[in-house]
Amino acid sequence: MSEAYKIKKTNDLYFVTFTVVYWVDIFTRQVYRDILIDNLKYCRKNKDLDIFAYVIMSNHVHLLLRSRTNKLSETIRDLKSYTSKQIIKEITDNHQESRKKWLLNLFKFAGKYNPKNKKYQFWTNNNHAELIYSNKFIDQKINYIHDNPVKAGIVEKPEDYLYSSARNYADLENLFEIDLIG
Repeated sequence: MSEAYKIKKTNDLYFVTFTVVYWVDIFTRQVYRDILIDNLKYCRKNKDLDIFAYVIMSNHVHLLLRSRTNKLSETIRDLKSYTSKQIIKEITDNHQESRKKWLLNLFKFAGKYNPKNKKYQFWTNNNHAELIYSNKFIDQKINYIHDNPVKAGIVEKPEDYLYSSARNYADLENLFEIDLIG
């Protein structure tokens, strides 16, 4: 992995992307999105994680965040570990999941080649972390995050997408509180 995309300054603002292995469209189901959202709320409240912007797409997540405890790498590691375990558990236990066998086989295959995993791998190892170094870069990344569902053809306006902080910035009903910029 390139040194350019690693978290070096653990108390600075970063744009990160979490991608599901093989770009599997897992977040098409609300139950899996809810697991991720609940953990983001938990990290914000209990791990001093500032979340300034987010979007949950079908197979990846973009976030603009910072740790108030200088433990951004550790918090991201814990967030990804917990959500992956909970999502795998939900897939395993959910008798309504029509893709259960296929999903578990993919995640098991991905985990087979990663010595850090015991059985399954849900997220890719890379967080594609970019240090945010200017107000212009902040605006660019927030726009990029919020425009993701528009560019994907899901909605016409960013604030129409429920699983995005664009709703927070537009002062609309939203899924959870974030740390607004500006």
